[in-house]
Amino acid sequence: MKYALTMPPIGPFSDPNTLSDLAVDAEKAGWDGFFIWDHNIYFSPHEPKVPMHPFVDPWIALAAIAVKTSRVKLGPMITSLARRRPWKVARETVSLDLLSHGRLIMGVGLGAPADLDFGVFGEETDDKLRARKMDEGLAILDGLWSGEPFSFHGEFYNMSEVQFLPKPVQAPRIPVWIGGGWNTPAAARRGAKWDGFFPQKWRHLLSPDEWRDIIDRVNQSRTSDTPIDFIQSGRTPGENRTQAVEIVAPFVEMGLTWWVEHIDPWRYGLDWSDYVTPDAAEKMKERVLQGPPRE
Repeated sequence: MKYALTMPPIGPFSDPNTLSDLAVDAEKAGWDGFFIWDHNIYFSPHEPKVPMHPFVDPWIALAAIAVKTSRVKLGPMITSLARRRPWKVARETVSLDLLSHGRLIMGVGLGAPADLDFGVFGEETDDKLRARKMDEGLAILDGLWSGEPFSFHGEFYNMSEVQFLPKPVQAPRIPVWIGGGWNTPAAARRGAKWDGFFPQKWRHLLSPDEWRDIIDRVNQSRTSDTPIDFIQSGRTPGENRTQAVEIVAPFVEMGLTWWVEHIDPWRYGLDWSDYVTPDAAEKMKERVLQGPPRE
């Protein structure tokens, strides 16, 4: 199993200098991946009048991280592809893959809650429509990443034949992880088509039994025998390595390929509507420095 962390780049970490320095610390502490959230804005969906958190552009931040690190995988976790022009994302991701010497993992999902990155800006919030748009965007990314002449004609996007060069470092493509609801059949089917499935049960740890059902659903839709990553997320106590290893052990035994640690301010007592305090930011950094729950 490999070990990564994911964090919202808010508060002091909305400065790409501070965030990329933390990524360097994470690499030194033994983490295998450093992933960040992708939003245009972020605030409590239950208290929309609360001032919005400072937030960094993910692609600029990931470029800084790529330059300062040499080993950790990196990427957005996740990108709401339906709100982005897929050909622009293709250029950004290939450039980032080249800059990082092939360390990019592309996390893609619908994005939640929909009102933050879609509704606030007058864009479509319907989940089914966004899902169809996301699928077309993924097909376009895959085609443009190939470096071969490619055209596309769909419900939302139409492209004349073009050829995008250079190609990514990674072949046959930049790995795509699909994020989605842990008990959502459509998300599992989509995950089966790509390179990894990152099921979400927000603020709850998926159980081994739930994972067995998830893996069965994904495997039923698989049409390839190429390896696929299964990614578990959760929170472990960095100050108690024995307990942390015990939390992760059942998923290691199952053969899951990644553990992704949530490094967020809310695990340290803040409410969604609270700005990140210096104390919470320091605790987030401390958990990074404590390293992964590796035995």
